[in-house]
Amino acid sequence: MKPDFTKKLLAWNKSSNTRQMPWKGEKDPYKIWLSEVILQQTRVEQGWEYYNNFIKAFPTIHDLAKAPEQQVFKLWEGLGYYSRCKNLIATAKIITEKYNGVFPDKYEDILALKGIGPYTAAAIASFAFNLPYPVVDGNVYRVLSRYFGITTPVDCTEGKQLFNELAQALLDHKRPGIYNQAIMDFGAVICKPQQPLCPQCVQRKECEAYRHNAVDRLPVKEKAIKKRTRWFYYFIIEWKDKVYIHKRSEKDIWENLYEFPLVEKDSDFIADPAAFQAMAENLTGKAVQLKHISKEYRQQLSHQTISGQFITVSLKSASPRLKEYEPVTLRDLENYPFPAFINNYLSGTLYLSEKI
Repeated sequence: MKPDFTKKLLAWNKSSNTRQMPWKGEKDPYKIWLSEVILQQTRVEQGWEYYNNFIKAFPTIHDLAKAPEQQVFKLWEGLGYYSRCKNLIATAKIITEKYNGVFPDKYEDILALKGIGPYTAAAIASFAFNLPYPVVDGNVYRVLSRYFGITTPVDCTEGKQLFNELAQALLDHKRPGIYNQAIMDFGAVICKPQQPLCPQCVQRKECEAYRHNAVDRLPVKEKAIKKRTRWFYYFIIEWKDKVYIHKRSEKDIWENLYEFPLVEKDSDFIADPAAFQAMAENLTGKAVQLKHISKEYRQQLSHQTISGQFITVSLKSASPRLKEYEPVTLRDLENYPFPAFINNYLSGTLYLSEKI
Protein backbone atom coordinates (compact mmCIF):
# COMPACT_ATOMS: atom_id res chain seq x y z
CA MET A 1 0.00 0.00 0.00
CA LYS A 2 1.21 3.49 -0.81
CA PRO A 3 0.56 5.52 2.35
CA ASP A 4 0.60 8.98 0.80
CA PHE A 5 -2.35 8.52 -1.57
CA THR A 6 -5.10 9.52 0.86
CA LYS A 7 -3.06 12.33 2.39
CA LYS A 8 -2.25 13.87 -1.00
CA LEU A 9 -5.80 13.43 -2.23
CA LEU A 10 -7.26 15.29 0.74
CA ALA A 11 -4.62 18.02 0.45
CA TRP A 12 -5.53 18.48 -3.23
CA ASN A 13 -9.21 18.55 -2.30
CA LYS A 14 -8.63 21.30 0.26
CA SER A 15 -6.35 23.50 -1.82
CA SER A 16 -7.27 22.93 -5.46
CA ASN A 17 -10.66 21.24 -5.86
CA THR A 18 -12.97 23.90 -7.26
CA ARG A 19 -15.57 21.56 -8.78
CA GLN A 20 -19.05 22.91 -8.07
CA MET A 21 -22.37 21.02 -7.98
CA PRO A 22 -25.63 22.03 -6.27
CA TRP A 23 -25.68 18.90 -4.09
CA LYS A 24 -22.02 19.06 -3.07
CA GLY A 25 -21.65 19.26 0.70
CA GLU A 26 -25.33 18.37 1.13
CA LYS A 27 -26.25 16.55 4.38
CA ASP A 28 -29.93 15.90 3.66
CA PRO A 29 -30.11 12.18 2.71
CA TYR A 30 -33.18 12.80 0.54
CA LYS A 31 -31.33 15.32 -1.63
CA ILE A 32 -28.18 13.16 -1.71
CA TRP A 33 -30.21 10.13 -2.79
CA LEU A 34 -32.03 12.16 -5.43
CA SER A 35 -28.78 13.50 -6.88
CA GLU A 36 -27.17 10.07 -6.94
CA VAL A 37 -30.12 8.45 -8.71
CA ILE A 38 -30.22 11.23 -11.30
CA LEU A 39 -26.47 10.91 -11.91
CA GLN A 40 -26.60 7.17 -12.57
CA GLN A 41 -25.74 6.89 -16.29
CA THR A 42 -26.05 10.69 -16.60
CA ARG A 43 -23.46 13.43 -16.97
CA VAL A 44 -23.32 16.03 -14.19
CA GLU A 45 -23.96 18.83 -16.68
CA GLN A 46 -27.19 17.19 -17.79
CA GLY A 47 -28.34 16.10 -14.33
CA TRP A 48 -27.85 19.52 -12.71
CA GLU A 49 -31.04 21.07 -14.12
CA TYR A 50 -33.09 17.93 -13.44
CA TYR A 51 -31.95 17.92 -9.82
CA ASN A 52 -32.96 21.54 -9.32
CA ASN A 53 -36.33 20.93 -10.98
CA PHE A 54 -37.03 17.90 -8.79
CA ILE A 55 -36.13 19.75 -5.58
CA LYS A 56 -38.37 22.63 -6.61
CA ALA A 57 -41.31 20.33 -7.46
CA PHE A 58 -40.79 17.92 -4.56
CA PRO A 59 -39.01 19.69 -1.65
CA THR A 60 -39.41 16.65 0.64
CA ILE A 61 -39.66 12.92 0.23
CA HIS A 62 -43.32 13.18 1.32
CA ASP A 63 -43.98 15.45 -1.67
CA LEU A 64 -42.36 12.96 -4.04
CA ALA A 65 -44.21 9.99 -2.54
CA LYS A 66 -47.65 11.53 -2.94
CA ALA A 67 -47.09 13.02 -6.42
CA PRO A 68 -48.95 11.49 -9.40
CA GLU A 69 -46.61 9.11 -11.20
CA GLN A 70 -47.30 10.78 -14.54
CA GLN A 71 -46.04 14.08 -13.12
CA VAL A 72 -42.83 12.48 -11.85
CA PHE A 73 -42.14 10.71 -15.15
CA LYS A 74 -42.84 13.92 -17.06
CA LEU A 75 -40.24 15.71 -14.96
CA TRP A 76 -37.79 12.84 -15.58
CA GLU A 77 -38.46 12.95 -19.34
CA GLY A 78 -35.24 13.03 -21.36
CA LEU A 79 -32.96 11.52 -18.71
CA GLY A 80 -33.38 7.97 -19.98
CA TYR A 81 -33.00 4.73 -17.99
CA TYR A 82 -36.58 5.15 -16.79
CA SER A 83 -36.36 2.23 -14.36
CA ARG A 84 -34.48 4.71 -12.17
CA CYS A 85 -37.57 6.90 -12.02
CA LYS A 86 -39.80 3.92 -11.27
CA ASN A 87 -37.51 2.91 -8.38
CA LEU A 88 -37.34 6.52 -7.19
CA ILE A 89 -41.12 6.61 -6.78
CA ALA A 90 -41.23 3.19 -5.10
CA THR A 91 -38.50 4.07 -2.60
CA ALA A 92 -40.09 7.43 -1.75
CA LYS A 93 -43.30 5.59 -0.86
CA ILE A 94 -41.44 2.96 1.18
CA ILE A 95 -39.60 5.59 3.22
CA THR A 96 -42.80 7.56 3.76
CA GLU A 97 -44.81 4.52 4.83
CA LYS A 98 -42.20 2.40 6.63
CA TYR A 99 -39.92 5.08 8.07
CA ASN A 100 -42.45 7.92 8.42
CA GLY A 101 -40.56 9.97 5.86
CA VAL A 102 -37.22 9.76 7.70
CA PHE A 103 -34.40 8.33 5.61
CA PRO A 104 -32.82 5.26 7.30
CA ASP A 105 -29.38 5.97 8.75
CA LYS A 106 -27.88 2.46 8.63
CA TYR A 107 -26.00 1.26 5.55
CA GLU A 108 -27.79 -2.10 5.45
CA ASP A 109 -31.22 -0.43 5.59
CA ILE A 110 -30.26 2.04 2.88
CA LEU A 111 -28.92 -0.76 0.66
CA ALA A 112 -32.19 -2.68 1.05
CA LEU A 113 -34.19 0.14 -0.58
CA LYS A 114 -35.37 -0.35 -4.15
CA GLY A 115 -32.96 0.86 -6.82
CA ILE A 116 -30.09 1.48 -4.38
CA GLY A 117 -26.89 -0.50 -4.88
CA PRO A 118 -23.62 -0.53 -2.92
CA TYR A 119 -22.30 2.66 -4.57
CA THR A 120 -25.40 4.78 -3.90
CA ALA A 121 -25.78 3.32 -0.39
CA ALA A 122 -22.15 4.21 0.38
CA ALA A 123 -22.63 7.74 -0.95
CA ILE A 124 -25.71 8.37 1.19
CA ALA A 125 -24.19 6.69 4.26
CA SER A 126 -20.93 8.66 4.07
CA PHE A 127 -22.25 12.05 2.92
CA ALA A 128 -25.33 12.22 5.15
CA PHE A 129 -24.31 10.17 8.18
CA ASN A 130 -20.47 10.15 8.05
CA LEU A 131 -20.38 6.35 8.01
CA PRO A 132 -17.13 4.71 6.81
CA TYR A 133 -18.21 3.21 3.48
CA PRO A 134 -16.20 3.92 0.33
CA VAL A 135 -17.85 4.81 -2.96
CA VAL A 136 -16.60 2.80 -5.91
CA ASP A 137 -17.78 4.24 -9.23
CA GLY A 138 -16.20 4.69 -12.64
CA ASN A 139 -14.07 7.57 -11.41
CA VAL A 140 -12.73 5.52 -8.50
CA TYR A 141 -12.00 2.48 -10.67
CA ARG A 142 -10.04 4.69 -13.06
CA VAL A 143 -8.03 6.51 -10.40
CA LEU A 144 -7.09 3.39 -8.45
CA SER A 145 -6.34 1.21 -11.49
CA ARG A 146 -3.97 3.84 -12.87
CA TYR A 147 -2.34 4.77 -9.57
CA PHE A 148 -1.65 1.17 -8.57
CA GLY A 149 -1.18 -0.17 -12.12
CA ILE A 150 -3.94 -2.75 -11.73
CA THR A 151 -4.69 -4.73 -14.90
CA THR A 152 -7.42 -6.91 -13.37
CA PRO A 153 -10.64 -6.06 -15.26
CA VAL A 154 -12.92 -3.78 -13.26
CA ASP A 155 -16.05 -5.59 -14.49
CA CYS A 156 -15.17 -9.11 -13.34
CA THR A 157 -15.94 -10.56 -9.90
CA GLU A 158 -12.28 -10.64 -8.89
CA GLY A 159 -11.77 -7.07 -9.99
CA LYS A 160 -14.80 -5.72 -8.16
CA GLN A 161 -13.70 -7.40 -4.95
CA LEU A 162 -10.13 -6.15 -5.36
CA PHE A 163 -11.15 -2.53 -5.94
CA ASN A 164 -13.68 -2.59 -3.11
CA GLU A 165 -11.06 -3.85 -0.66
CA LEU A 166 -8.54 -1.27 -1.88
CA ALA A 167 -11.08 1.54 -1.63
CA GLN A 168 -11.92 0.50 1.92
CA ALA A 169 -8.23 0.42 2.89
CA LEU A 170 -7.63 3.94 1.51
CA LEU A 171 -10.76 5.49 3.03
CA ASP A 172 -10.32 8.21 5.65
CA HIS A 173 -12.56 6.80 8.40
CA LYS A 174 -12.81 10.11 10.22
CA ARG A 175 -13.89 12.02 7.13
CA PRO A 176 -15.42 9.41 4.79
CA GLY A 177 -17.79 11.85 3.10
CA ILE A 178 -15.05 14.34 2.31
CA TYR A 179 -12.74 11.57 1.08
CA ASN A 180 -15.41 10.01 -1.15
CA GLN A 181 -16.28 13.33 -2.74
CA ALA A 182 -12.60 14.12 -3.20
CA ILE A 183 -11.72 10.92 -5.07
CA MET A 184 -14.78 11.22 -7.33
CA ASP A 185 -13.93 14.85 -8.11
CA PHE A 186 -10.29 13.90 -8.70
CA GLY A 187 -11.35 11.30 -11.27
CA ALA A 188 -13.71 13.77 -12.94
CA VAL A 189 -11.36 16.75 -13.29
CA ILE A 190 -7.77 15.40 -13.12
CA CYS A 191 -7.68 11.64 -13.83
CA LYS A 192 -10.18 11.94 -16.68
CA PRO A 193 -11.00 9.08 -19.10
CA GLN A 194 -9.58 11.01 -22.04
CA GLN A 195 -6.70 13.49 -21.91
CA PRO A 196 -6.08 13.27 -18.14
CA LEU A 197 -4.20 16.20 -16.62
CA CYS A 198 -1.15 14.18 -15.58
CA PRO A 199 1.23 17.20 -15.43
CA GLN A 200 -1.08 18.79 -12.82
CA CYS A 201 -1.60 15.58 -10.84
CA VAL A 202 -0.30 15.55 -7.26
CA GLN A 203 -0.13 11.73 -7.41
CA ARG A 204 1.92 11.42 -10.61
CA LYS A 205 5.27 10.55 -8.99
CA GLU A 206 3.77 7.44 -7.39
CA CYS A 207 1.31 6.66 -10.20
CA GLU A 208 2.26 3.34 -11.82
CA ALA A 209 0.40 4.08 -15.06
CA TYR A 210 2.13 7.46 -15.42
CA ARG A 211 5.55 6.01 -14.64
CA HIS A 212 5.13 3.22 -17.19
CA ASN A 213 3.31 5.23 -19.88
CA ALA A 214 0.17 3.10 -19.49
CA VAL A 215 -2.41 5.76 -18.58
CA ASP A 216 -4.44 5.25 -21.75
CA ARG A 217 -4.58 1.47 -21.21
CA LEU A 218 -6.19 1.55 -17.77
CA PRO A 219 -8.66 0.63 -16.42
CA VAL A 220 -9.20 -2.70 -18.16
CA LYS A 221 -12.69 -3.93 -19.00
CA GLU A 222 -13.36 -7.57 -19.76
CA LYS A 223 -16.83 -7.52 -21.26
CA ALA A 224 -17.67 -5.90 -24.57
CA ILE A 225 -21.17 -4.44 -24.78
CA LYS A 226 -23.29 -6.23 -27.37
CA LYS A 227 -25.37 -3.77 -29.34
CA ARG A 228 -28.35 -4.30 -31.61
CA THR A 229 -30.57 -2.20 -33.85
CA ARG A 230 -34.37 -2.16 -33.64
CA TRP A 231 -36.86 -0.66 -36.11
CA PHE A 232 -39.89 1.12 -34.64
CA TYR A 233 -42.74 2.38 -36.78
CA TYR A 234 -45.14 4.63 -34.88
CA PHE A 235 -48.63 5.36 -36.18
CA ILE A 236 -50.23 8.67 -35.35
CA ILE A 237 -53.87 7.75 -35.82
CA GLU A 238 -56.24 10.71 -36.00
CA TRP A 239 -59.91 10.46 -35.11
CA LYS A 240 -62.12 13.47 -34.31
CA ASP A 241 -59.22 15.84 -33.52
CA LYS A 242 -57.60 13.31 -31.21
CA VAL A 243 -54.75 10.81 -31.51
CA TYR A 244 -54.21 7.51 -29.71
CA ILE A 245 -51.50 6.84 -27.11
CA HIS A 246 -50.85 4.33 -24.34
CA LYS A 247 -48.35 3.64 -21.58
CA ARG A 248 -45.57 1.12 -22.24
CA SER A 249 -45.84 -1.63 -19.63
CA GLU A 250 -43.52 -4.30 -21.02
CA LYS A 251 -40.20 -5.03 -19.32
CA ASP A 252 -38.36 -3.20 -22.06
CA ILE A 253 -36.91 0.22 -22.78
CA TRP A 254 -39.08 3.24 -21.94
CA GLU A 255 -41.29 1.36 -19.48
CA ASN A 256 -44.02 3.65 -18.03
CA LEU A 257 -43.58 6.22 -20.79
CA TYR A 258 -46.26 6.87 -23.40
CA GLU A 259 -46.16 6.12 -27.10
CA PHE A 260 -48.30 5.98 -30.22
CA PRO A 261 -49.43 2.61 -31.64
CA LEU A 262 -46.22 0.79 -32.54
CA VAL A 263 -45.21 -1.87 -35.02
CA GLU A 264 -41.68 -3.22 -34.63
CA LYS A 265 -40.14 -4.77 -37.72
CA ASP A 266 -36.98 -6.61 -38.73
CA SER A 267 -34.18 -5.08 -40.75
CA ASP A 268 -35.40 -6.55 -44.02
CA PHE A 269 -38.76 -4.75 -43.87
CA ILE A 270 -39.40 -2.59 -46.95
CA ALA A 271 -40.80 0.71 -45.70
CA ASP A 272 -43.03 2.14 -48.41
CA PRO A 273 -46.50 3.79 -48.54
CA ALA A 274 -48.30 0.57 -49.47
CA ALA A 275 -46.74 -1.30 -46.56
CA PHE A 276 -47.58 1.47 -44.10
CA GLN A 277 -51.16 1.65 -45.40
CA ALA A 278 -51.56 -2.08 -44.82
CA MET A 279 -49.99 -1.90 -41.35
CA ALA A 280 -52.29 0.95 -40.31
CA GLU A 281 -55.39 -0.86 -41.53
CA ASN A 282 -54.29 -4.01 -39.73
CA LEU A 283 -53.82 -2.01 -36.52
CA THR A 284 -57.22 -0.36 -36.71
CA GLY A 285 -59.27 -2.88 -38.63
CA LYS A 286 -60.56 0.06 -40.64
CA ALA A 287 -59.85 1.86 -43.88
CA VAL A 288 -57.49 4.79 -43.28
CA GLN A 289 -56.24 7.79 -45.16
CA LEU A 290 -52.43 7.89 -45.31
CA LYS A 291 -51.47 11.51 -44.68
CA HIS A 292 -47.75 11.71 -43.92
CA ILE A 293 -44.62 9.57 -43.62
CA SER A 294 -41.76 11.13 -41.67
CA LYS A 295 -38.07 10.93 -42.40
CA GLU A 296 -36.11 8.27 -40.55
CA TYR A 297 -35.33 9.06 -36.90
CA ARG A 298 -32.61 7.44 -34.85
CA GLN A 299 -31.72 7.31 -31.17
CA GLN A 300 -28.59 5.71 -29.72
CA LEU A 301 -29.09 3.99 -26.38
CA SER A 302 -26.39 2.28 -24.36
CA HIS A 303 -26.99 -1.22 -25.73
CA GLN A 304 -29.14 -0.62 -28.78
CA THR A 305 -29.99 1.76 -31.57
CA ILE A 306 -33.61 2.65 -32.27
CA SER A 307 -34.41 3.57 -35.87
CA GLY A 308 -37.82 4.22 -37.33
CA GLN A 309 -40.45 6.53 -38.73
CA PHE A 310 -43.75 8.17 -37.84
CA ILE A 311 -46.76 7.56 -40.07
CA THR A 312 -49.80 9.80 -39.78
CA VAL A 313 -53.16 8.39 -40.83
CA SER A 314 -56.77 9.40 -40.26
CA LEU A 315 -59.72 7.15 -39.55
CA LYS A 316 -63.02 7.45 -41.34
CA SER A 317 -64.87 5.69 -38.51
CA ALA A 318 -64.11 4.62 -34.93
CA SER A 319 -61.93 1.56 -34.39
CA PRO A 320 -62.83 -0.99 -31.64
CA ARG A 321 -59.29 -2.38 -31.95
CA LEU A 322 -57.90 0.76 -30.30
CA LYS A 323 -59.87 0.35 -27.07
CA GLU A 324 -56.65 -0.19 -25.10
CA TYR A 325 -55.35 3.19 -26.28
CA GLU A 326 -56.26 6.57 -24.86
CA PRO A 327 -57.52 9.23 -27.27
CA VAL A 328 -56.04 12.64 -26.42
CA THR A 329 -56.06 16.04 -28.07
CA LEU A 330 -52.86 17.27 -29.63
CA ARG A 331 -52.67 20.07 -27.10
CA ASP A 332 -52.76 17.54 -24.23
CA LEU A 333 -49.83 15.54 -25.58
CA GLU A 334 -47.44 17.84 -23.74
CA ASN A 335 -48.81 16.57 -20.41
CA TYR A 336 -47.61 13.02 -21.03
CA PRO A 337 -44.03 11.72 -20.68
CA PHE A 338 -42.68 10.37 -23.96
CA PRO A 339 -39.27 8.85 -24.80
CA ALA A 340 -36.78 11.16 -26.50
CA PHE A 341 -37.26 9.27 -29.77
CA ILE A 342 -40.88 10.48 -29.95
CA ASN A 343 -40.17 13.92 -28.51
CA ASN A 344 -37.52 14.49 -31.17
CA TYR A 345 -40.17 13.92 -33.81
CA LEU A 346 -42.80 16.07 -32.11
CA SER A 347 -40.42 18.97 -31.54
CA GLY A 348 -38.88 18.76 -34.99
CA THR A 349 -42.05 18.71 -37.04
CA LEU A 350 -44.69 21.25 -37.96
CA TYR A 351 -47.32 18.58 -37.24
CA LEU A 352 -48.34 19.93 -33.85
CA SER A 353 -48.00 23.62 -34.63
CA GLU A 354 -50.17 23.18 -37.70
CA LYS A 355 -52.87 21.37 -35.76
CA ILE A 356 -53.02 23.36 -32.51
